[in-house]
Amino acid sequence: MAGHEALDKDVSRLGAWAGRVFLTIEILAYITLGLLLVVAALMGIGSAAVSMWSVWRAGVDGPSLVLAIDRLLFVLMIVEVLNTVRVSFRAGKLAAEPFLIVGLIASIRRVLVITLESSQASEPGKWTPQGQAVLHSALTELGVLGGLILIMVVSIWLIRQSEGRRTD
Repeated sequence: MAGHEALDKDVSRLGAWAGRVFLTIEILAYITLGLLLVVAALMGIGSAAVSMWSVWRAGVDGPSLVLAIDRLLFVLMIVEVLNTVRVSFRAGKLAAEPFLIVGLIASIRRVLVITLESSQASEPGKWTPQGQAVLHSALTELGVLGGLILIMVVSIWLIRQSEGRRTD
């Protein structure tokens, strides 16, 4: 029996050591990921600022404005992912709501880009069979994205409702 107790003690010590090592690696991964996301957000902000400046200087035209808005919404997504990493780091577990919010922002970003791009298809001279096919596929994608947005909003609402019941 003494041999089993000593073996159990060694296994327990090894498990505790492995747990500390993996926790340290996890913390380093979160810090590295956070720093890389900050760099990406700063680069995205710089790129969006350059785009906005060029739109302002050249006059507002559709494609340039679409690009500037797309970059701004991309930065917003990066910031939300960074928030998700921060929340996960503090809580020690992944939460679904921040990921749903990032997905919601990404879907809305895509809806805005499609809408801005397809608004130019209604200009005179652009009603070709190819243009109509592009517009049809854009409308189909908008319908799918609209359903996806509705599902994510309902999911976020349900998560918040269930968390409210747990705290009461």
